[in-house]
Amino acid sequence: MIGATALQAAPAAAQSTWFKVRSTQSSAVTVGGPTSVPYGWVDFCHRRPKECKVPALPATNVKLTAQNLRTLKRINQKANSSIKPVSNFDHWGTMADHWDYPVDGKGDCKIYALYKRKLLQEAGFPRQALLMTVVHDLDNEGHTILTVKTDKGDLVLDNLVDEIRPWNATGYYFVKRQSQQNPNIWVSINQRGGTPQTLTNVAKLVD
Repeated sequence: MIGATALQAAPAAAQSTWFKVRSTQSSAVTVGGPTSVPYGWVDFCHRRPKECKVPALPATNVKLTAQNLRTLKRINQKANSSIKPVSNFDHWGTMADHWDYPVDGKGDCKIYALYKRKLLQEAGFPRQALLMTVVHDLDNEGHTILTVKTDKGDLVLDNLVDEIRPWNATGYYFVKRQSQQNPNIWVSINQRGGTPQTLTNVAKLVD
């Protein structure tokens, strides 16, 4: 779990032909109804209100082109290599979850995931496709990752594994994540993410 400026929707022009709304995904997580919002997100929004006071938007998925996959890989590797992993307690001196950006270059899994979300939005990816996600890792410990909704399924950006993987190649137990329409609403999942694979050939999904 140890793991990285505004969270607003990317300009419409930046989203133009890169992103498409798709009605079906064979390898997408099945979500349930609204559930509790993590304390860390509520606290993050309290400290950075401009990051969370955003309008509800239609669900949008990323079109998984070779260019978009290169961007995902570049940003995932940048965050994973630039942040020094440190536990929440050692970093902030509290057991309560503290979500933030890597203001001092250190952090745990939430910092990595938030930073990747921020960088991808700045790169033109739509907010609705970048979802903070709470899971139980392979040791059954609480862990936070970033889910990227694509037209070829849900991909995971994880500080524990540099490879970008489909959600169902993680072996994680998915608990909940942000709603695509509204980042301040969270939806339940309660699904196991397949068999863990360290290396996956995500490039084969590209059109």
